[in-house]
Amino acid sequence: MPTFDAENFTTRLLAESLFYDLEYGLVGSVSLIDPETERELYLASFMPDDGTYLVEEATAWEDAPELEDETDVAYALAVDSDVHGRYEVPEEAAQTLLALAREHDLLPSVTVLFEDDEL
Repeated sequence: MPTFDAENFTTRLLAESLFYDLEYGLVGSVSLIDPETERELYLASFMPDDGTYLVEEATAWEDAPELEDETDVAYALAVDSDVHGRYEVPEEAAQTLLALAREHDLLPSVTVLFEDDEL
């Protein structure tokens, strides 16, 4: 029986989270969260306009969240960012996300957005 490859498993899971559903206009987005500052530090998604996978580094955030409901986001969302990298295939973006998560000890968060929402 082959040895379980956690890195390959994680990369595939991240890559498949960066999906685009043309029929329903859904876009999968992955955020990397700093648990100490409770802020989104990196975000990635498929860009339907040019067909690439974009990884961005957050540069500004909304105010710290006050959790009033169980469904509230437990971290400050980025409101501005710089391009960290643009990739042709989701696996490259996923490998970048995994490297950033390791380097900065970040946690993942997956969100499904409607294409009409701002990416």
